[in-house]
Amino acid sequence: MIEDRRTTFMELAGKEAGLDADQRQLVEGLTQSVSPEQALWLGGYFTGIGARRPHAATADSADNNVPRKITVLFGTETGNAAHVARALETRIRERGRDVKLIEMIDFNVRQIGSEEDMLVVVSTYGDGDPPQPAAAFFEFIEGHRAPRLDNMRFAVLALGDSSYERFCEAGKRIDRRLEELGAVRLVARADCDIDFEECAEVWSNAAIDQFLEARVQGSKPMSTDLASGQVAPPIHGRRNPFLAPVMDNILLSGRGSTKQTRHIELSLEGSGMKYAPGDAIGIAASNDPQVVEELLELLGVSANTTIEVKGATITVQEAFSQRYEITSAAPRFLDYWAMLSDATELKELQGSDRADERHHFLQAHHIVDIVRRYPVGSVRPQGFVTGLRPLQPRLYSIASSLAAFPDEAHLTLAPVRFQMHEKPRSGVASAHLADRTEVGSKLPVYIQENPHFRMPADDLPMIMIGAGTGIAPFRAFLQDREARGARGKHWLFFGERNFRTDFLYQTDWQTWHKRGVLHDIDLAFSRDGAEKIYVQHRMRARARNLYAWLDEGAHIYLCGDAARLAPDVHDALIDIVASEGRSDRDAAEDFVRTLKSERRFQCDVY
Repeated sequence: MIEDRRTTFMELAGKEAGLDADQRQLVEGLTQSVSPEQALWLGGYFTGIGARRPHAATADSADNNVPRKITVLFGTETGNAAHVARALETRIRERGRDVKLIEMIDFNVRQIGSEEDMLVVVSTYGDGDPPQPAAAFFEFIEGHRAPRLDNMRFAVLALGDSSYERFCEAGKRIDRRLEELGAVRLVARADCDIDFEECAEVWSNAAIDQFLEARVQGSKPMSTDLASGQVAPPIHGRRNPFLAPVMDNILLSGRGSTKQTRHIELSLEGSGMKYAPGDAIGIAASNDPQVVEELLELLGVSANTTIEVKGATITVQEAFSQRYEITSAAPRFLDYWAMLSDATELKELQGSDRADERHHFLQAHHIVDIVRRYPVGSVRPQGFVTGLRPLQPRLYSIASSLAAFPDEAHLTLAPVRFQMHEKPRSGVASAHLADRTEVGSKLPVYIQENPHFRMPADDLPMIMIGAGTGIAPFRAFLQDREARGARGKHWLFFGERNFRTDFLYQTDWQTWHKRGVLHDIDLAFSRDGAEKIYVQHRMRARARNLYAWLDEGAHIYLCGDAARLAPDVHDALIDIVASEGRSDRDAAEDFVRTLKSERRFQCDVY
């Protein structure tokens, strides 16, 4: 049946492309004989041939010795797309070509018509949205003001998370839109999952070969000597984390709190790692041993059974503990288990018209629930892991400053705990940190830069808005500014459940207020009264003062929940600008949009 579906697909696709029967047979034979890497290269090769159509010929200079301008454009949320884009820029320079690297938030959209060769690397935020810093770029390029791009050649690398229905949607959108505007796709788009490194490497190889196919006469490979200005790669990173000793792990919330919040201190001594206030720390957590044991038992697989993972032989125990996500199920696991179990309900969920039901099913079932509900006779461990996603590091905002605590990084976390199918469940990393991390143990960590959450000049005022653990980076901000004697004013809006048990870092804020470092503070504890009060209510109550701070050049920072806090604060800010600035809502929205484009309104939401 699978073969029948493949044949039908080839017939439809071939007819749409204008291929005759012999051509379709050749293509089908080729697709069955090449590896995924070879298929991606061939896609770029044939796209490059197609790019030499009449209207594209004008895109190439009449003088082949005159190189086309190359731009690497990226849109990023957590820094992965930026990492890939920088590596791409470096490799192009090593091939002797000038290249411009620019982030979407800094790109002058009015000049896009003058671009010639553009390589785009973009991640997807949540379920299909572009990264927040790239929102203005997407708004322009998808709007009616976007110009024709007949002189442009392009290629798109999309980063995403296959656990979302709209996987890599931001990349797909820009890939589709550039073509609509007349640009020529020189390399086929690649959609990379959370384990993006290998996919990005294959695409980068194909893209560099295609865009630099015609060597520029007289060009020379650029020096990669560190003395020429190249920066040495960090000693520790995502692929080689530092084992940081745990110096402290204390309960931050008070006795009787309805939620648990913890403060963890890590030693970075000897790591060579540095960070700036606003950065995050990545932690390579491991899965709960009880969940590992339960899954092994359900599958009837011995913990010592060995499998191959990226060229290495490891036990299933290690694979389930440290290599793969074994709690939340992704669509790929649903597809795998539907094939293995032949369960009618799972097969029905695979339909293209069942996206909402599929999403709700995956939200309501972990992998162990699916395995238990739709049992199969036997499972090959090597095949089983193909349905799993790699276990990814978790990012936490750093709650300290190196200026105040050299060689340390502090974290603030609230362990995720919930019930599913009448059984207690918990978040992978937060439970690891809260329940299984003792003082003296070591955690694999690395620094994740966050250039979109940076403090302004020392003399400018700052308005900090956070709820729950979103207070973490603001503790780092004030530690850093106090240590350096910054003169700018500071105003904190903070929200949690109860004043008595959940005023996180209360002593710190009170001390800073007494010293004059923290000039103003507004608190919102939603469960202390009959009416729930949140930070956006406190903002509206202080509208006149808040607008006056903006008038003085204040920068606004928001950290916390993306689903509720962020839109509520955004709406409150627009209302305040409209009322205090005596403008209509459209003008107020433009004002807030300008704050974002000028980096005076920065968000770190999750």
